[in-house]
Amino acid sequence: MKLWVVLLIILVILIAALIALYFLGKRAEKRQAAQKEQIEATKQTMSMLVIDKKRLPLKQSGLPQMVIDQTPKLMRRSKLPIVKVKVGPKIVTMIADEKIFELIPVKKEIKAEVSGLYIVGVRGLRGSLNAPQKKQSFFQRMKNRIQK
Repeated sequence: MKLWVVLLIILVILIAALIALYFLGKRAEKRQAAQKEQIEATKQTMSMLVIDKKRLPLKQSGLPQMVIDQTPKLMRRSKLPIVKVKVGPKIVTMIADEKIFELIPVKKEIKAEVSGLYIVGVRGLRGSLNAPQKKQSFFQRMKNRIQK
């Protein structure tokens, strides 16, 4: 009889956890939509020369100290896609969106959609940007060898 009670308690706890995660996910989704809307409202197009791009921890990125202080403590350890660009006469350190980081060419001039220090979109100034080829998995390489 005690086994059923323990299983029932575990089941109730799991259901409560799932309900809590559902509502937390909805709230996070609303926040993300609001942030995306705000970014879209403030973005502007700039032409810039890309000097360097790397994935760096926030402390080593060269961003202003005020930006580092405003980030949550858990995010400070993670690596961000950092791009050093020359906009006019200034050299600026910016954060790129994860989706477009691989598209940004190094040592080339681009037109980028920028919102503050955040690069949202990118287009080639002279010609189009070519996406780099993705690395093939082990099974895809073996499949290609067999087919040849």
